Amino acid sequence: MVDIHSNDNPEMALDSWLADPAGAGSVLAVEYSYSQYYLPGAPLIRLLAVYSRTNGQVLFTVAEADSSISQGLQSMDGSLDGFQDFAACHRLPVFTLGQPMILETVSITKPWGQEIWYTGIEERGVSRVSNGTGSIPLPWLLSVAPRRLAADCEKSINLLKILDPLPEAVYGDLYFELHEEKREVYVVTHIDKDTWPEGVGAIRFGFNPESRAEYPSDDAFKAAYQNAVQHYEVVRREVDGLLDSCRQSEGVDLNTPVSAEVVKSWMSQLPETLRQQEANLREQMNRFSALLPLRVGDVVQVPLLTPHSLQHGVRTVEFQTPVYERMILSFAQKVLTQTHWDTEKAIAMMSLEAPSLPELALLEKDAEYKLEEVVSFDDFRVLRLTLAVSARYLLPQTQRYGLLLVVDAEVDCHGIALAEEAAVLLPAERSNTYVTNTSNREAVLLLASPV
Repeated sequence: MVDIHSNDNPEMALDSWLADPAGAGSVLAVEYSYSQYYLPGAPLIRLLAVYSRTNGQVLFTVAEADSSISQGLQSMDGSLDGFQDFAACHRLPVFTLGQPMILETVSITKPWGQEIWYTGIEERGVSRVSNGTGSIPLPWLLSVAPRRLAADCEKSINLLKILDPLPEAVYGDLYFELHEEKREVYVVTHIDKDTWPEGVGAIRFGFNPESRAEYPSDDAFKAAYQNAVQHYEVVRREVDGLLDSCRQSEGVDLNTPVSAEVVKSWMSQLPETLRQQEANLREQMNRFSALLPLRVGDVVQVPLLTPHSLQHGVRTVEFQTPVYERMILSFAQKVLTQTHWDTEKAIAMMSLEAPSLPELALLEKDAEYKLEEVVSFDDFRVLRLTLAVSARYLLPQTQRYGLLLVVDAEVDCHGIALAEEAAVLLPAERSNTYVTNTSNREAVLLLASPV
């Protein structure tokens, strides 16, 4: 039988237990209140963390406390085998403190395609962590040992996600938006060859210098641009109103994303003159902005206050600060998450520059690997690691959590096989962790951590 301790700081209970290796048994169970801070009203639930120590390692799992879990603990014999049998019986994944943990994604549908979140923790979706056979919500896992796992940054984990736009012009183009606080960096992982036959996609990024030169001042340029956006928005609202009528006639919620095929079928029912007017005004508006060509492997650092819009068919990995704020200047579809555009306010503060792709700083290089700095913001840093075939690399100890994602090829990370677009959480307090290229070509990985 294993006693259940009550302590709303489970890591404190873990510290005390580990400090008494002789007399405290080999299994510790701690029940605690957990505030789901990412949900409206931050509702409380009761979680139960169960730890087992063996050969200097601490295994653990966590679940929502209920009567069946409690009864299972009461019948457990307190051994390692008993702990593993308990976890298997209740289909709970088992993790090892100090070792990498597989990040399991959640997909968020967007009008332009989808976002695939590895570390999302918010009302719209919560990512999970897996041991390869089962998974638990990421915030639950972090609550078990926040100091060891995240250096007490468990509520501000950087958001790692994939932007996966539809491979179709207009319908796969993202919002043209800017950020005051949220810092972003994109790494291009795929260009749809049907959409971009030459393998060169694009991001709408800042403003066109030639268009700016047509006006006597930046203020005049901004005024002309705002006028173009406002003219487009009037027609956009008319189009969206008619499309909403199509939604209602087919019983589709007004703010639910629908497929591009459905939207196109609805658009075909609109008057030709209106469709042509929308396309013409959109083209007039877009001529003010700049398109930056993108190829696979390119890195885009998004400066604050720079309007940007990833274009259709360009798939990217994105690292960003976990802040949900943006100002939408325009969008060639209905915005489903808010009823307005932020054009006037955004234009007043936006940067007019059209930034170029950055030169990556080379940090280390030898015959086995190359380490480059993708970006270093005030709050987080991203590195790119390129490994030669069969090369082995010791990930640096930082005393901060890390996020590792495979961009190309396959690797082994501390015994975990990772294919392309697989990612792991690296605990802040971790054992020596090696990553090995197990494929027959160079492996490319991204490594992010807070500053």
